[in-house]
Amino acid sequence: MTSKPRIRVLTGITTTGTPHLGNYVGAIRPTVQASRDSQTNGFYFLADYHALIKCDEPARIQRSTLEIAASWIASGLDPEKVTFYRQSDIPEIAELTWFLTCVTGKGVLNRAHAYKAAVDKNNAAGHDPDSDVSAGLFMYPVLMGADILMFKAHKVPVGRDQIQHIEMARDMASSFNHLYGEHFVLPEAVIEESVALLPGLDGRKMSKSYDNTIPLFAPAAQMRKQIAGIVTDSKAPGEPKTTEGSALFQIYQAFANAEETAAMAQAYADGIAWGDAKQMLFERIDREIAPMREQYQALINNPAQMDKILLAGADKARQLATPFMREVRHAVGLRALSSGTATPAAKEAKTTAPSFKQYREKDGQFYFKLVDAQGLLILQSKGFASPKEAGQTIARLQTDGIASLPDLNHVLVPLTPDKEPLLAQALEYLSNSTKNS
Repeated sequence: MTSKPRIRVLTGITTTGTPHLGNYVGAIRPTVQASRDSQTNGFYFLADYHALIKCDEPARIQRSTLEIAASWIASGLDPEKVTFYRQSDIPEIAELTWFLTCVTGKGVLNRAHAYKAAVDKNNAAGHDPDSDVSAGLFMYPVLMGADILMFKAHKVPVGRDQIQHIEMARDMASSFNHLYGEHFVLPEAVIEESVALLPGLDGRKMSKSYDNTIPLFAPAAQMRKQIAGIVTDSKAPGEPKTTEGSALFQIYQAFANAEETAAMAQAYADGIAWGDAKQMLFERIDREIAPMREQYQALINNPAQMDKILLAGADKARQLATPFMREVRHAVGLRALSSGTATPAAKEAKTTAPSFKQYREKDGQFYFKLVDAQGLLILQSKGFASPKEAGQTIARLQTDGIASLPDLNHVLVPLTPDKEPLLAQALEYLSNSTKNS
């Protein structure tokens, strides 16, 4: 019996600052927990190429890379069980970024949220629309697309503000696949609704931009002092206090279990003094963080060991990236001259195997077809309202093969009898290829 292929899940953190409690609760802790799922194949990376878009302080980027890597490992990420790497150690990512640039419309990038926000800000100030907008900021979605598509990630956990980037990556993959054959997996965004967004010391979202953070692995004395500075109202000891809108309570809830949270809520109702509540918060956080602090500090004090771990992860990642880029280079025509050329009258057959082609028609709907190595049509879809729906149907056919047809007949053009054996053979090939990838 063939085992079910593991789902590839990919996530990264930009290396521009010191990890704080908000990063831990919102990104580090949930990804560490997810990495222990035996049904997934995890890819975790330090997004230092992305950092160059936001930061021009080399020492800060270097230090942040060390701190974030150490934080992930100290929090329980096992580099032996996942692929854990530094983005800049994978040169294939930069090369793939250029390939994707060549199939991505400028109009698509014009609509990216970060670029639009920068243009709107300049327009409001009466400046040139592109004033202080770097090409790096403009091209950010393409680099992110390369991060995801390089490792054929199926799932990408993101915040709601990042969904657009996943949709752009899907569009890039679809465009490339349509031109050069089926090479990329279309990723899906995963929104973790249960992940907490922590308030900072001043009640606003915890962010280094607001200078209101509590560093994740700050010494205990420093953490206690910062927690003591959390803004509260003026209610005296003995006066009932409300949990609604209380930054202190929200932070406590992110670390406590249901029983502890209920006890703190009752303490609020009973009029707990703010000093006592802050002490309870410190003790609850320190109970979770203190056991990790020693390992974190050991890694910080031994950057050579951290380099060794990251380079081992890069070697593991490049075992996938290097042969994949050979495949992609060959697909676009960057190949040995002695390998043969296409005739002027027709494109060379792009693959030596059956492949899906996804495209959009003039009616505005999205379609796909399955063709063999010679371009013979085997299967044709009906129209879909979105490329995502078409991509999901392709993924189902690739994963489940011929067994998926009864559920999908309503979105497929009926087969002629002579195509049925060809379809069965093609889907078996693609299903086996997916399981082995």
